[in-house]
Amino acid sequence: MGIIAWIVVGAIAGWITNMIMGSGGVGVLATIFLGIIGAVVGGFLAGFIFKTDYTTGIDVQTIVVSVIGAVIVVAVYRAVMGRRGAAV
Repeated sequence: MGIIAWIVVGAIAGWITNMIMGSGGVGVLATIFLGIIGAVVGGFLAGFIFKTDYTTGIDVQTIVVSVIGAVIVVAVYRAVMGRRGAAV
């Protein structure tokens, strides 16, 4: 998938993740950025687990995989940042 498609799918995934998980003190732009990272992570994990290519373009299947990856990335981000804030 082209880089522009990854950015678009990641932005959509980040927005949906923001709706699912709430902002949690992270701004909308940061959540969209984490969604872009989540799209890459979700595509990689789904390809690794199911042995198929989920980078077929902008479609429902790719967005679902990207949202799952974005939820994972946002959850890990919040866990790490929450620990850092508590330790200080």
